[in-house]
Amino acid sequence: MTGTTDERPAPRRSTRFRLTVLGCAVLPLCFAGWLGWQALAGDGPARAADTSSAVPPTSDVTFDAPTAWPTALASATPSPGGTASPATTAPGTAGHPLTGRTVLLDPGHNTGNGRHTTEINRQVDIGNSRKECDTTGTSTDSGYSEAEYTLDVSHRARALLEARGAKVVFTQDGDRAWGPCIDERARIGNDAHADAAVSVHGDGAPASGSGFHVIMPAKVTAGKADTSAIVAPSHRLGLLLRDSFKAATGEPYADYIGEQALDTRSDLGGLNLSRIPKVFIECGNMRNSGDAKRMTDPQWRQQAAQGIADALTAYLTTPAG
Repeated sequence: MTGTTDERPAPRRSTRFRLTVLGCAVLPLCFAGWLGWQALAGDGPARAADTSSAVPPTSDVTFDAPTAWPTALASATPSPGGTASPATTAPGTAGHPLTGRTVLLDPGHNTGNGRHTTEINRQVDIGNSRKECDTTGTSTDSGYSEAEYTLDVSHRARALLEARGAKVVFTQDGDRAWGPCIDERARIGNDAHADAAVSVHGDGAPASGSGFHVIMPAKVTAGKADTSAIVAPSHRLGLLLRDSFKAATGEPYADYIGEQALDTRSDLGGLNLSRIPKVFIECGNMRNSGDAKRMTDPQWRQQAAQGIADALTAYLTTPAG
């Protein structure tokens, strides 16, 4: 036979081979019978425990005691499929402190206002006077508009607030051709029965000025305006917003507002007509080169949103006084 393939015929089985096979078949039966006799004698459980150590473990999770759940499963519950699923967080817990709360975010102006001058120049009643429905807002020297800025920061703040459990209402979400008018902006928050509101803006002050400031409502009781009930809570919200915004962004207080970045005004329809605690924030002066550089930076805008969300969270979760 040539080649490397082994094609030799199988060897004939001898009598000794047949006895060997028979022994291999009988011995396990005898051993099984002996184990049964040991179990009846009372030694079975102990010996079963001894043999378990020879079985490879199916998990690397160890137990300190027979009744202790491993740490990795302590916060899990079995699902219908038999696998562990994370335990759910109950509403209103630390992970969702704003559950059940409604927040109004008012992104100032609208990118379409410039194409609808007739509509936005219409006068509306703000209680103690009449003002334009809305304005075009300002922009940086490079053309980044206030309306773009306010909507972007509001979107970022909404994501943060919703992650904390809040329901967030917008006055406009880039879904309107222009406006809404300042009286409607106030009405949207009132109709939503929001717990608090922030109107987001960028200032258009002289280029020499820089920094941010917060605007709070003065007491106005004239015509359909009555801010009596919201002046005090709005002031508390304003203080929290000022401190949170500075902590989040590092932006200095406006150097052209002489009241430590706090301004109280009676000529803003969005405040005069509000029935819920509400403030404005001018996040910086878009006409100032330093402020404009920061406000056009997406990372800084995320910090601005963080400051706004943190202030609203503190306001809604911290008792007054």
